Amino acid sequence: MIPARYAATRFPGKLMEMLGNKAVIVHTYEATVATGLFDSTVVVTDSEIIFKEIESNCGTVIMSKTEHESGTDRIAEAAADITCDIIVNVQGDEPFVKKERLQKLLQHFDDTT
Repeated sequence: MIPARYAATRFPGKLMEMLGNKAVIVHTYEATVATGLFDSTVVVTDSEIIFKEIESNCGTVIMSKTEHESGTDRIAEAAADITCDIIVNVQGDEPFVKKERLQKLLQHFDDTT
């Protein structure tokens, strides 16, 4: 899951800034999907702007409440209705997320079983 808040305090709208020909959040979503590590990748946002951007790029997106204090809280709200074993939080401003780093993280879950 990728938490995505439009109204960031330090840099409002950062996730919708263009990086080449796409918004940062779209790059992050596509890079996460491209790892092939997850059954599904979902952006969780409180922003109609981000919601529409992900939807228009054929992505999966869930609308959350606006009053969350953190991205983790935003994910927890969305995860309450999902049955799964593991949820990975990929930050929305990580357009260059790499498969290897996420694989290392996922290995920790394999090691505990």
